[in-house]
Amino acid sequence: MRILGIDFDPPARRGPAAAGLLLGLGLGLGLSSAAAQSEPPIRSAEDAFCRSEARAQVFSAPDPLNLGLREIGRRIWASCMERTQRKGQVKGQKSRKRRHR
Repeated sequence: MRILGIDFDPPARRGPAAAGLLLGLGLGLGLSSAAAQSEPPIRSAEDAFCRSEARAQVFSAPDPLNLGLREIGRRIWASCMERTQRKGQVKGQKSRKRRHR
């Protein structure tokens, strides 16, 4: 079958090489779009907790500035991370950053 100059024959009529090429192209496009939307790896227990809190609250949070779900979720996550880091500090102590060797 030919439509607008493009041949739409079934892969069996084109040969196994064409079928493999089409399958590989489809899988490659699917995996690249999934990788582009994936989240960075979880770095701590607080990070995992704040991500789950952001997922739970993102649809119920108000959006008067029309920021979108990703930005609202990022803001919920950031405020949660700030709150958990503040909770871990003892009064009168400055926060210490770890130095990796």
